Amino acid sequence: MYRKDFILRMIEMMAELVAGILGLIKKRNFEKASETIENAYTDFLQQDAVFFRNIKAGQLIDKLLKEHNYTNDHLEILAELFYVEAELLFAQEKTAESKEFYEKALILCEFADKEMRTFSFERQSKISLLQSRICQLSDLKK
Repeated sequence: MYRKDFILRMIEMMAELVAGILGLIKKRNFEKASETIENAYTDFLQQDAVFFRNIKAGQLIDKLLKEHNYTNDHLEILAELFYVEAELLFAQEKTAESKEFYEKALILCEFADKEMRTFSFERQSKISLLQSRICQLSDLKK
């Protein structure tokens, strides 16, 4: 029970953090948003942001689950961090970079959706949002 309570508290903290970062992005306080994201990687996942950024999208699941013993819960947290990082880059008009982070977040969300034993409207909504953003950015390149 302790582990479940701890995980639920981490997820609540992550939701609050994501909301705060999105607020900073909306206010165009990109430097503070970036700093908060950087700190979140270390605080929640015990690795610096560069470690996760350097993993190619196609290697995310295998590398993190098998080589680094991350759990599905860790992957959901990472998906949220990739999402807010994508939002920051999108706001800064760095479309190619933002698309890469949206794609990584989508891979992790879809994996979590397959692995979790419960249906989540929130997860489905996030997957739809990510797919929409990726399509939007793909259309910009045409």
